[in-house]
Amino acid sequence: MTNRVVLGLQWGDEGKGKIVDLLSRDADIIARCQGGANAGHTVKINSQQFILHLIPSGILHPGKICLIGNGVVLDLFQLFHEMRELQEKGIDTTGRLFVSGRAHLVMPYHKVVEAAQESARGKEALNTSKRGIGPAYHDKVARYGIQFAEIFDDNLLREKIRASLQEKQSVLAALPEDQRPTVDMTFDAVRAKRDEARLLLCDVSKYLDDAVAQNKRILFEGAQGTLLDVDFGTYPFVTSSNTTIGGVLTGLGIGPKHLDRITGVVKAYQTRVGNGPFPTELHDQLGKDIREWGHEYGATTGRPRRTGWIDLVLLKYAVRLNGVDDIALMKMDVMDKLKEIKVCVGYKLDGQKLDTPPQLGSEFARVEPIYQTLPGWKKPVHEAKKYGDLCPNAKAYLKFIEDFVGAKISILSTGAERDETIVLG
Repeated sequence: MTNRVVLGLQWGDEGKGKIVDLLSRDADIIARCQGGANAGHTVKINSQQFILHLIPSGILHPGKICLIGNGVVLDLFQLFHEMRELQEKGIDTTGRLFVSGRAHLVMPYHKVVEAAQESARGKEALNTSKRGIGPAYHDKVARYGIQFAEIFDDNLLREKIRASLQEKQSVLAALPEDQRPTVDMTFDAVRAKRDEARLLLCDVSKYLDDAVAQNKRILFEGAQGTLLDVDFGTYPFVTSSNTTIGGVLTGLGIGPKHLDRITGVVKAYQTRVGNGPFPTELHDQLGKDIREWGHEYGATTGRPRRTGWIDLVLLKYAVRLNGVDDIALMKMDVMDKLKEIKVCVGYKLDGQKLDTPPQLGSEFARVEPIYQTLPGWKKPVHEAKKYGDLCPNAKAYLKFIEDFVGAKISILSTGAERDETIVLG
């Protein structure tokens, strides 16, 4: 039995959905540990595209059980929307999708609050997805949050909504009166979903413990990426959860001894959505070309992603933080047209050379990348069906990455389709 973790190693959007879909074939259970509906996993199967924000992409495989852990902040309305979309495409989630009763809810007022906060920041805005994720995590830590299991107690639910809205009064008071959420409006909206939601309620931690005892194969799925981790990312331009390996443990209630293999997902280049430092960002036509070649637009918001060369300093950092065993390298085909490819192998800061990112955010924003130039392969990698089919320059690119970061590449994605993948080990 092998229980495997899949985590992003960049600023999210690495292609984890495709890897989770691929690895789900050999799993019995797929468990999502953190994040919210600001995540977007895109899977393309026989030219049909599936975009999921909360439900693990393992749901696309018949008979697989999918779990949403307590570390996720759950938008009930988005969840049911995804379930309906899947049903319309012939994917039945009945009896296969369960949610931890300890997961906190993203309430309608969280989105209102986040929009107001972003507006108030002005030029210092974080450029969030405005899905209410940050305010929901804030309420969780501030102890104003509402857990999924609590929606089944009318008195408790109403009182917690009242207390949470009262705590936000200073923000909400600035809105026109007809835009201010009320206790009754919010209570009625959530209560209307209760019967449908009851079928999803589960003690996920206990479910996973029983599964381990039964030698079930579990795939643990993270959202976003290491560089957006609230502790280890490019703070404050981060998400509100732990996107690194610790988030798997606390977000699902499982011990570290049950994690057998950690697979990190990374693109053959670098992207970022929203504001924040990005040392290898390309501001020229090539950056725009890579965006178009890679279809780099957010699955959740449609926002264009910033693009740049792969940053091996940050990748090595992410491998170390997560104890990564192996890497899935995505979108290698996007680089097909390039005669030369640059990779960042170090930084300069105030005349000093650095081999790891500085802890101080203001310093990281000033680092200059040190590049090494590698030859491109100028041949469509999607034509390769196995490693031996790759040309020497493509193989050299992969080996350079492996040697620099200290982790083997086990999966190579050569295109968007499910079968455009080479498994190396």
